[in-house]
Amino acid sequence: MAATIPEIRSQAEQKMLRSLEALKTSLAKIRTGRAHAGLLDHVQVDYYGSMVPISQVANVTLVDARTIGVSPWEKKMAQAIDKAIRESDLGLNPSMTGELIRVPMPPLSEERRKEMAKLVRTEGEDAKVAVRNLRRDANSHLKDLIKAKAASEDDERRAQDDVQKLTDRFIVEIDKLLQAKEQEIMTV
Repeated sequence: MAATIPEIRSQAEQKMLRSLEALKTSLAKIRTGRAHAGLLDHVQVDYYGSMVPISQVANVTLVDARTIGVSPWEKKMAQAIDKAIRESDLGLNPSMTGELIRVPMPPLSEERRKEMAKLVRTEGEDAKVAVRNLRRDANSHLKDLIKAKAASEDDERRAQDDVQKLTDRFIVEIDKLLQAKEQEIMTV
């Protein structure tokens, strides 16, 4: 049994929303000159043999605009957290003061800012491609409905217009996210 036109549209919208969420997650990992607690979200630490996010073994807070503070819940986890942050791809150099691990954000050079902006644009382009692929999939499902005589050509055309409007809406949303992130990166 083929899906109905509203089901196809709904599935496309859900998948496009997931693509947008994935982009937000990717952009949160891209370091700007400022500190934010979400920066360490994807850093995994060895906790008794299993890899878990730092947020599951420590309290991550902002000490000031350029410093993240990490307070492990167990004293013996401090070394493992420190090591995990150093070995992450973020290029950060934490320092331990008592039980608190301070993670200062080094200021970004102009060249590094441009590299980061380029990375943001690449992430955005990937998200747009994903949304367009979802549009293509939805349109091919609509064409299948025509072949199965489950919908009229007029219904299919209207549904394709709907899917196109949905796609346009998500592309605009992606552009807004990219613009905001680039602005954040380029602000000294």
